[in-house]
Amino acid sequence: MFKKILIANRGEIALRVIRTCKEMGIKTVAVYSTADRDSLHVRFADEAVCIGPPPSKESYLSMKNIISAAEITNADAIHPGYGFLSENSKFSRICAEHGIKFIGPTPEMIDAMGDKSNAKATMLKAGVPCVPGSPDLLVDLADAKRSAKEIGYPVIMKATAGGGGKGMRIIWKPEELEENWDKARQEAGAAFGNDAMYMEKFIEEPRHIEIQIAGDQFGKVCHLSERDCSIQRRNQKLVEETPSPFMTAKLREAMGIAAIKAGESIRYEGVGTIEFLVDKNRNFYFMEMNTRIQVEHPITEEVINYDLIKEQIKIAAGIPISGKNYIPQMCAIECRINAEDPYNDFRPSPGKITHYHSPGGHGVRVDTHAYAGYVIPPYYDSMIGKLIVVHQTREEAIDTMLRALQEYVIEGIKTTIPFHIQLMQNENFRKGKYTTKFMETFVLK
Repeated sequence: MFKKILIANRGEIALRVIRTCKEMGIKTVAVYSTADRDSLHVRFADEAVCIGPPPSKESYLSMKNIISAAEITNADAIHPGYGFLSENSKFSRICAEHGIKFIGPTPEMIDAMGDKSNAKATMLKAGVPCVPGSPDLLVDLADAKRSAKEIGYPVIMKATAGGGGKGMRIIWKPEELEENWDKARQEAGAAFGNDAMYMEKFIEEPRHIEIQIAGDQFGKVCHLSERDCSIQRRNQKLVEETPSPFMTAKLREAMGIAAIKAGESIRYEGVGTIEFLVDKNRNFYFMEMNTRIQVEHPITEEVINYDLIKEQIKIAAGIPISGKNYIPQMCAIECRINAEDPYNDFRPSPGKITHYHSPGGHGVRVDTHAYAGYVIPPYYDSMIGKLIVVHQTREEAIDTMLRALQEYVIEGIKTTIPFHIQLMQNENFRKGKYTTKFMETFVLK
C-alpha cells in the first residue's frame, strides 16, 4: 500500500480523497494555487505545497510543478481527482517515468478511451452499441456535409478532445452546417488546443444514463449499476440520481453487460464510467468513457455502501477487486450546489461566503470545501459542494432533498439552491418524466 499520496486537484474532491487516505492510514499532500491557500483541502492535508498563481495552466495544469511537489515531499502516488490532469495520458506517462504511481488507468487506456473517435472505434470492435456517425475525424467542411447526408439529419458535431459541452453543435438542416462547423472548431480549439471534430446522429428525447465500472490489474471488471444524469444545462450536469426512474431490470442487465465489455476490451484499470444515451424506446448507445472518478460518484457509494476512492487506491496498489456486480438497494440524489445566479442565466457568482449553514439529518451528506468566510475564486469551476441524500424510495429521497435544500444557508453570493428547491417540487421531475432537454422548458419562478 502507498505511504503518501499527493492529490493533484483542489476543492471538494481533494478533500474527499484526503478523508479516505486518512482512514486508510496514508499520508497526504495537498497542492494549491495562491487563490486556494485558504481552502479546506490545504488545511486538512498532512503537507501542502503551493504550485503557482491562480491560472490553471500555471498551477493545477502544470505537470512539472506537480511532479516537483511530489518529489520534494516523497509522495509515491498521485491521485488526480476529476478534471484538470485526470484524463491526461501524458501526465500518467510522466508519473510512471518518475516512479510515481498514477491512481488511474495507464496512458494507453486513456488514449484508447479519452479521445472520443478512438473510443467509438474501440467500442464497435468490442460489440458495444454505438450511435451512428462518421467513421473517422472530419477532414473538412465537404467531408462534414457528406457525413451528415449519410447519417441523416439531425446530427451533432463534437470535439474529439471535448468535454463540458465545448465544441458541440446540433445541426437540424443542411443550411445550418457551415456556420456551426466554423463555430464548433473555433470553440474546441480555444478550449482544448485541438479543433478536430467528428459527427453523430442526434438522438431525440434522450436520457443520459451512465454505468459505473471498476477494473483491476488482472483483467477483472465489474459494474456498480447506473446513474441518471439527464438533468443538464448546456451539457453540464445539475442533478444526478440512482437508480434511474427510467430503468428496467432488463435494461440494467443489458447496459451492465455492455459496460463490462467496454472495460474488458481495454483491460481497464481503476474506476471509470461508461456513458450512454438511451432513447425513448430504451435503445442505448455508447457515448463516451470517463477514465476517472466522477463528480456524482457519492450517490453510487450511498446506495451500495462502497467507497469508490478507497477502491481506486486499492486497485492502483495491485489489490484484486471482488468482481461482484451491484444493484442499488436504496435511492440517492445529488444536487450540485454552484456559485451561480439561476435567475440570471446561471451567471457565475464568485465572492466571499458571509454565512454558511450545512444541512444534516438522517440520509443527508454534504461534500464541500466551503465555510463561512471562504472566498469562491473566479478562476475555476463554480462548484461550492454537493448535497447528497439517500432513502428507501425515490419519493422519500426527493422529500428529504427538498428539506435539506431548505436548510442549506449560503449567504454573500448567489447559489443554485433556489433552482434545486423548485426542481424538487416540479411535477414532471417527481414523476421521473424528464430527458436531457428538460431544462429547455423549465421556468424558474
